[in-house]
Amino acid sequence: MNVADLTQRAMRIHALYDELNRHERGRVWTREEFMLGFVGDVGDLAKLVMAQEGARDMPGGRAALEHELADCLWSVLVLAHLHGVDLERAFDRTTAQLDTDISSRLPSTREPS
Repeated sequence: MNVADLTQRAMRIHALYDELNRHERGRVWTREEFMLGFVGDVGDLAKLVMAQEGARDMPGGRAALEHELADCLWSVLVLAHLHGVDLERAFDRTTAQLDTDISSRLPSTREPS
C-alpha cells in the first residue's frame, strides 16, 4: 500500500467519524480539535513505548502499541490531507535534507548511503 492508498483509507474513516459526530453531537471536530486528539494519541503512544521498554506498566502489550502507532499514522495522514500537504513529497524532501545535513557532520571515511 502506498501513501495515496493509506490516505484514501484514512479519509474514509475520517468521513465516518464526521458522520458519527454529526449524529451524536450535532457537529464535527474542527482541525484544531482533531490535532488535540492526535496529541492525546501521541501521549498514549509514549506510555506504550515506555511499557515496551520496561519503564512502566501498561495493559495491552504489543497489540496496544501496534494499534496506537496505526492510530497516530492515521492522524498524520488526515492532518496532511486537511492542510493540503503532499506528505510523500514532503517526506522525500525532508529526509533528503536530513541525509545531507547529517552526512556532512560525519567523518568522511563513512561509506555513502
